[in-house]
Amino acid sequence: MNIQRFTAPTAREALYKARMAFGDGTLILSNRPTNNGVEVMATGEEALAELDRQSGPAPAQGQPALSARQSTPVRANPKNAVLDDATQLAMSTLSFQDYVRERMLRRRQEGRTEGASPTTGKAPGAPAVATTPVVRANNSNAGSAPITLPSAPVISAPTTSNANPLSMTTSNIARELAAMKNLIEERFDTLSWLGQARQDPIQANLMLKLIRSGYSPSLARSVMEHLPEGLGAAEAMRWIMEMLAHNLRTDADSAPLQEEGGVYALVGATGVGKTTTAAKLAGLCAQTHGAASVGLITLDTYRVGAHEQLRAYGRLLGVVAHQAHDRSALQDLLGLLANKKMVLIDTTGVSPNDPRKSDLLAPLDIPGVQRLMVLNAGGHGDTLEDMVSSFKHGSVQQTVLSKTDEAAKIGPALDAVIRHQLKLRGVTTGQKVPEDWERANAVHLVALSMRSTNKSAFDPKTTDLGFFFAQANAMPAGRIHA
Repeated sequence: MNIQRFTAPTAREALYKARMAFGDGTLILSNRPTNNGVEVMATGEEALAELDRQSGPAPAQGQPALSARQSTPVRANPKNAVLDDATQLAMSTLSFQDYVRERMLRRRQEGRTEGASPTTGKAPGAPAVATTPVVRANNSNAGSAPITLPSAPVISAPTTSNANPLSMTTSNIARELAAMKNLIEERFDTLSWLGQARQDPIQANLMLKLIRSGYSPSLARSVMEHLPEGLGAAEAMRWIMEMLAHNLRTDADSAPLQEEGGVYALVGATGVGKTTTAAKLAGLCAQTHGAASVGLITLDTYRVGAHEQLRAYGRLLGVVAHQAHDRSALQDLLGLLANKKMVLIDTTGVSPNDPRKSDLLAPLDIPGVQRLMVLNAGGHGDTLEDMVSSFKHGSVQQTVLSKTDEAAKIGPALDAVIRHQLKLRGVTTGQKVPEDWERANAVHLVALSMRSTNKSAFDPKTTDLGFFFAQANAMPAGRIHA
């Protein structure tokens, strides 16, 4: 029987060599990793057919049968043996593997010398019979030979101290093929989408405008995929701005934050303006309902002068600022200030990766305390993403954008608010208390984000779109509403 060994750095190359040697009728008998790569044992269908024609009578009566199928008498016509066995076994993937192994065993038994042991039926030093599943080379592509993996159930084998290298290799190949399939589908989808964008210069320019304004590639692609066809440049730009404003959640349909009242804890990273924002909200509430309607509490016991800063703001507004060291003290103060229209709690600024974050924010887990996340409007997109993911709490998260007057681009901040479906309650535009505070206006903020005309070294070019969108999957369906 013509069996050859092929060695190559990868399984694909080894299978290709086997296919080049035996053609379309290649049968892979074994596949195992070696120091030089992957070793494949292969033969051809012609060799198997020759083996069938040369098959002799069944084993002698003194030899024990290896299986129930081997004990079946050999048919008189050897040319029909393969067809008969295939009909009997129904030629499933598993039975076809058994069939090939039995044919090889039968051929070896017929070629044994007379010196074989009468009890075992094996010649001394006979090599072990291969138990590797047969894998058929794919005939669909002459340039490559992907593996067709069997879908049959796993057969239990004798327990050994070492794992089967073939099983590990097959499992790794299956995972690699699945990953390759997903990668190819994603790349073809991206290339198709980019090809359509390049054919439409308006769409390409609008994508560049969104990226240059600070919006993420994933949000930009989701918006552009909903863009109606046949719009001119001005109409398309107006439609994009309306869509972004439609998906930017604000409190425009409800009462302002200072009118609504309640207990709010301002959370966020260090230096984003939590204390100043608390002072502005307290001032707005005091102007409308009087200084007696506001309560101020600080939990910041780490930053030097934090309590003094909030107390200074309170003196300007005629409000007493209290300090709580733990959860019990906070509960007592909330009970004391229960009759206030608005109670604002200033917290310690902490990094998203700080291990103390959970302990510092744990006192806020009190019924009735709402968290108000303060985000720096001028922050980098990755930084804002990390902040939102770390401080987001509960199903509904309210936020405030601070320092919009210092931001070169507010697109990244609006992008984070839209993608995480946060409710924007207001923006701060300076350091004046309480004047530099504005209600969140989605149309105004989106228009402001698109007015960025300053040239930046980070602005992409048309030729860079492939790099931006190569791995930028669109947002899940239902997150963007046209």
